[in-house]
Amino acid sequence: MSAKPKGLAARAGHWSARHRKTAIFGWLAFIVIAFVIGGAVGQQKPSQSKQFDGESRRAEAILETAGFPEASGEMVLIQSKTAKATDKDFKAAIADVSKTVSKQKNVANVTPAITSKDGHSALVQFDIAGDPEKAVDKVQPILDATATVAARHTSLAVEQFGNASMTKELADVAKKEEGSSNMRSFGITLLILLLTFGALVAASVPIILALTAILGTSGVVAIASQVMPMDDIALPAIMLIGLAVGVDYSLFYVRREREERAKGRSKLEAIDIASATSGRAVLISGLTVIAAMAGMFLTGNTIFMSMGLAVILVVAVAVIGSLTVLPAVLGALGDKVEKGRLPFIGRRQSQARESRMWGWLTDRVMRHPVVAIVVAGGALVALAIPALSMQTKLPGIESMDKSQPVIQTYLKVQKAFPAEADFATVVVKAADVNAPEVKTAIAKLHPANVEINPNHTVARVDVGLPGSGVDDAAMKGLAELRDTTIPAAFAKADGTTADVTGAAAATADFNQVMHSRTPLVFAFVLGLAFLLMLATFRSIVIPIKAILLNLLSVAASYGLLKLVFQDGHGEKLLGFESNGAVTSWLPLFLFVILFGLSMDYHVFILTRIREAFDRGMGSDEAVAHGIKTTAGVVTSAAVVMISVFAIFATLSLLIFKQLGVGLAVAVLIDATIIRAILLPASMKLLGDWNWYLPSWLEWLPHVTHEPELEPIEAEEAERSERQAGPAQAAAP
Repeated sequence: MSAKPKGLAARAGHWSARHRKTAIFGWLAFIVIAFVIGGAVGQQKPSQSKQFDGESRRAEAILETAGFPEASGEMVLIQSKTAKATDKDFKAAIADVSKTVSKQKNVANVTPAITSKDGHSALVQFDIAGDPEKAVDKVQPILDATATVAARHTSLAVEQFGNASMTKELADVAKKEEGSSNMRSFGITLLILLLTFGALVAASVPIILALTAILGTSGVVAIASQVMPMDDIALPAIMLIGLAVGVDYSLFYVRREREERAKGRSKLEAIDIASATSGRAVLISGLTVIAAMAGMFLTGNTIFMSMGLAVILVVAVAVIGSLTVLPAVLGALGDKVEKGRLPFIGRRQSQARESRMWGWLTDRVMRHPVVAIVVAGGALVALAIPALSMQTKLPGIESMDKSQPVIQTYLKVQKAFPAEADFATVVVKAADVNAPEVKTAIAKLHPANVEINPNHTVARVDVGLPGSGVDDAAMKGLAELRDTTIPAAFAKADGTTADVTGAAAATADFNQVMHSRTPLVFAFVLGLAFLLMLATFRSIVIPIKAILLNLLSVAASYGLLKLVFQDGHGEKLLGFESNGAVTSWLPLFLFVILFGLSMDYHVFILTRIREAFDRGMGSDEAVAHGIKTTAGVVTSAAVVMISVFAIFATLSLLIFKQLGVGLAVAVLIDATIIRAILLPASMKLLGDWNWYLPSWLEWLPHVTHEPELEPIEAEEAERSERQAGPAQAAAP
């Protein structure tokens, strides 16, 4: 090159293309080392109490260190629609269950069977001794033993349920679904890329980069969890986002490189131009996603922090790969990237063309911008309105797939042995919980059950709540317990604390965190995104408009989530049973991740528009040119993301269905209505005001497009490289 590359992305691509072996083998070494070390140390998970918030977390933390006997409760249901527990065969089955499970290793405290009111069901309860968190590793032999009893008594239903058995079965199902969904994701993505590039080798490059980024990040996450333990949600987040952004980033890059090659530019020159343009867009987009996900740490919630760190790491790794190893791979492949060309479409896709369909739509939108904004914007606002009545709650067993055998067993137990009340657990801590004033205070709570730890410093008190689970009656009863009953009861018990935990308490505390921290997260994400785009495009209008458009797409996604999952309009289509709410953590997570991801397209398109504008095109002409020339690659990238996210909607867990639908719909809206209609229409109306920058911000540095080289310069450079031989070719 005659001029030294400007900008981090351009310099990285320039160096990588000329030091191919170093870049490629360095990347592979990083991936292997990270994956091996991560596998060796394993992922550290947070303690049980860390999964709660506020008062619930305090209560759970006290229970963890109080020294209560550790055990995981299990039960075996014996049931018949016709026979009763007093019948001979029924009694024999009960005795067989008790005898068989008692003989199993790690089984303790087998209790006499209890019988349901109608006499058609019996329940044998027992504990799995030891650490409850390790009970899932011990439960399989007990499940096998229960299955042998069931085989001996085929006229009766003999089924096991408990926390460990439920966790084991659902984990097995999730693992199977994960493997299947991953294969479908990669298969569909490869097909889309084949249609986009028209060549097998070109289509394989983004897939390989995304896969290696995911593998490397999984190792990095395991290493990072040694410092900050991470929830199990981290790995699904890596797969979900890693494949989407890894493919998208390399897709932008490869497409631009092939476009420049189709213009007649040499290999090195095409890579340099792609590095300076698409590479810079990838860097800006990645930084925006990372900045958005950093807002998760402001919540202080373990789930959000785990997802935030996992996504930050996988995006960072994908960006690094796109800026370093990708130019080296393209340089090493050269024209071989066109190998495996598909018949009919291969030659057409290798040429740089403006999209006819999107070009037609863009022309008409820019002729009637006001109509376009009113119609498209009005439709999104209408779709967003239902979000105003969105209800949220933490997922429980009612959110699980009802077709799973273990969940069916749970429902049978609940129906046969309905609890007289749902309980809140009041954790009382004092120097001596047997002191008269403490015992008197506990008695005022009218407890259903009281357990005291060996040191007599902590009491676990079960107090009945009205209603069921986390319904309105239960939440109202919890508020009265916390605000009125407990303060009155412990008014004279100096030095005593009483913290409430349980399902209702956990939901209330989580919602409180959301209410208090969400404004901070929104302000942080929006502020950082504004500053990044302000510095990138040297315009105060562009970032404000981008933020408003992205908020509109997120709001529309919220509205659809409410209609589909809270109101249940998508139950038959998606195969779920509505629990009347949206998962509590989903709205904030969707906002953060969608705001970051939607910037991919916005930054990529605006970079191309700004590039044309800086080269002398008028504002309207630059907008039309930028949208038309990026339409094909943005559409392909959006289809990849939508396909990956939509696969999550086919999984059995309700939270994954909600996550998949929310992400897929928002990306669809962003890549069509926002990008093809509202963006060009708004830029048409604003004209040159799109690039307005107040005079007091003129000190911002100019981020200019890398100057194009004359073809002859690059040809001579490449010819010199070939003549110098392999050793010289590696030199800058």
